[in-house]
Amino acid sequence: MAEIARRAGLTTGAIYSRYSGKAELLAEAIRQCTPEEFDLLFAEHGFEGKAKDILTTVGGHLVTREKSPLQAILLEAFVAARRDPELKGLLQEQFYDRRARLGALLDAGKEAGIVDPELDTQAIVHFAHAVGLGFLLYEALGVDHPDPDAWQQVIAKVVRSLDPDG
Repeated sequence: MAEIARRAGLTTGAIYSRYSGKAELLAEAIRQCTPEEFDLLFAEHGFEGKAKDILTTVGGHLVTREKSPLQAILLEAFVAARRDPELKGLLQEQFYDRRARLGALLDAGKEAGIVDPELDTQAIVHFAHAVGLGFLLYEALGVDHPDPDAWQQVIAKVVRSLDPDG
């Protein structure tokens, strides 16, 4: 906290006056940084809410995205949440919001006939999160990513499998 305050030109008291504690501050930092990555992707690609396009681009982005300190902070937050019930609750709230947004996109894709309605929405969302979180762990260990073109082929095939006309 002292380092954050120093860099921001504030006192720790000024920071804590806005947040109930470290858990709330960490959750807010993640909330402020995490949507930025997705907002940039959406702005760059103009998906118009098409679930398959979003999954293809975000899935492909996993191997080409820039390294960010946020990735390490997010991993640290997950570990800290195991010991801190308040932080766990705050992170779960953010996670459930993300899950609901992706689920809504997939449900819209089902209604539009571009996502197989027989596939369980929450299972697809869970799979997408598991892949994303797996990359977080790979990056923490310094494991090299696969070739972007080879990875994009895999992502394209997985996303095509969601198509009802498959």
